Amino acid sequence: MKAPGTHFFCLTASVAARRIRASLMIKKSAQKIVVANWKMHGNLKQNQALLETYIRTLNNLPNTQVVVCAPYPYLAQLQSLLADTDIAWGAQNIARMERGAYTGEVSAEMLRDFGSTYVIIGHSERSTAYCESDENIAQKFMVAKKYGLTPILCVGETLIEREAGMQENVVTKQLDTIIRMYGAQVFAEAVISYEPIWAIGTGLAATPAQATEMHKFIHDKIAALDEAAADRLKILYGGSVNPQNAVQLMVVKNCDGGLIGRCSLNAQEFEQICAAAEQASQFER
Repeated sequence: MKAPGTHFFCLTASVAARRIRASLMIKKSAQKIVVANWKMHGNLKQNQALLETYIRTLNNLPNTQVVVCAPYPYLAQLQSLLADTDIAWGAQNIARMERGAYTGEVSAEMLRDFGSTYVIIGHSERSTAYCESDENIAQKFMVAKKYGLTPILCVGETLIEREAGMQENVVTKQLDTIIRMYGAQVFAEAVISYEPIWAIGTGLAATPAQATEMHKFIHDKIAALDEAAADRLKILYGGSVNPQNAVQLMVVKNCDGGLIGRCSLNAQEFEQICAAAEQASQFER
C-alpha cells in the first residue's frame, strides 16, 4: 500500500520534471540507481520493518534499481529478506586486501558470500575519519571489480575547496589515481557518486546547476580517455537529497540516480525519492 500523499507527490514530480526537462533539453536515460546508505544505523527489528516496507513499495520498479547498503552485521538479514526481490544490496566499505592477517577487515569474497553485489568506496565519512589515501581507495575499487562487485566510488570537495573554485581539481585527483593505477577502462560497469562533502548531512544540497556541471565534468573526463567505459558508467548525486529536491536533481544531465543517507531510513521519504527517480527515468536527457 502506498504511503499517504505519494500519489500527489508523483503527480507533482511529473509536472516539475516536465518543466525541468524542457529547460535542460534532457535526452533519454537508461535505468536509474537509487542507493540507500544506512550508515551506522539500525537493528534487526528496525531493519526488518524498513525492508518489508521497501519490498511492498519499491520492488519491481520498471526504471529504477534500488540498492540497500547496510552495516556488515546485517548483510545476512538483507540476503534473507531481499533474495527473492529486485532490490539489490551491498556493503559500505571493503578491504583493499583479498585475504590475510588483517584483523577487523572484511574482504570482497566475504561480501559475496552474503549475496552482496554493490559496495560503497571512499565515502568521505570514512576517508576523512580513517585517513584513507586515494591509493587505498583505488585498490578497494579494483578488488571490488575483480570479485564482481559494483563499486560505488564517492568523490567530492569540501566547502573551502568549492569556494576556492577547486572542485574540479579535487575530483580530478581522486579519479586520476584510479586511472593511473588501473586505466580508465575500469570505470565500465562502475558507479561514481558525486558527493560534495559540504552537502553531506548538512541539509544543503548542491543546486541542479552545480550537479549538472560536475556530472558533465566527470563523464567528459572518462569519455576523453575511454568513451566506451564512459557510456557504461553510472554517475549518481549524493548529499542531502530529500523528497523536495530529488525531482530537480534526478533529471539533470548525466545524473543516473542518487546515494541517499538520512532519508533512506524513513520509508516514506525514500519511496518519494525513488518515485522522483522513476519519473525522471522516463524522460530524455
